[in-house]
Amino acid sequence: MSSPLVVETIAGIRSELEALRSAGKTVALVPTLGALHEGHLAHVARARELADVVVVSIFVNPLQFGVNEDLAKYPRDLDGDLARLQPFGVEYVFAPTPAEMYPDGGTQVKVTGGPVASLFEGRSRPGHFDGVLTVVAKLLQIVQPHVVTFGQKDAQQLFLVQRMVRDLNIDVAVEVIETVREADGVAMSSRNRYLGPNERTAARALSRALEAAQSASDRGIDSVLAAAQAVLMDEKLVTLDYLKVVDPKTFLPVDDGYRGPARVLIAAKVGPARLIDNDSLYLN
Repeated sequence: MSSPLVVETIAGIRSELEALRSAGKTVALVPTLGALHEGHLAHVARARELADVVVVSIFVNPLQFGVNEDLAKYPRDLDGDLARLQPFGVEYVFAPTPAEMYPDGGTQVKVTGGPVASLFEGRSRPGHFDGVLTVVAKLLQIVQPHVVTFGQKDAQQLFLVQRMVRDLNIDVAVEVIETVREADGVAMSSRNRYLGPNERTAARALSRALEAAQSASDRGIDSVLAAAQAVLMDEKLVTLDYLKVVDPKTFLPVDDGYRGPARVLIAAKVGPARLIDNDSLYLN
């Protein structure tokens, strides 16, 4: 299969897709920051099944990185990304520069995620979700896909994107891709490459904590949190940021008496990398 056509301008990708949509072709968008791994490729494979034309966006969005975060050193490997995409027959890679997306150096109008955006990841990374939602809204306006993929691993981001699409009546279907894991259970992430051998082993504690939470779900929320925290505390290279259980309908923390479907969230620092993970459970 041929390599994807790389398009760097908004006008260029709009021009390419306009004729295809006019011919009745459906379009899927896979938004990424690049440094593609098997988790991203699961999105691409699903997009290939869902639409006639697949667009993968590769853009390290400065709006979603805080002052002390890893924007400058975030991994960038466009040539490697194109090679990984080639077997899937991806038609287009939209790879704009920050100046193309934000010609005035930023944007005065932003999309905000409301109260949920200030919790969990939003509390640890102020302004992060405003940056995410703003760039997602821009990408949806630029590409105008019929379907867009988002991963369950970034559960809070997924919730907020789904709410944005619903609240703003954006005409796109959001396809949820389940978390893709390494053989040892570690959720795939571009930031995993920052981990040394001992830190990589320590990162397994996050998925093991989720398993412990699952095993305690019939004993209530206190037991769920205690079981997960015990696993994380045993791993000295893991520094816990937060461990929460939320109602998937509202993404707000559940109380002690809650019964029903829930999602347990973990964020932790492992060496130089900040990792997140989550899983669903049912509280009896």
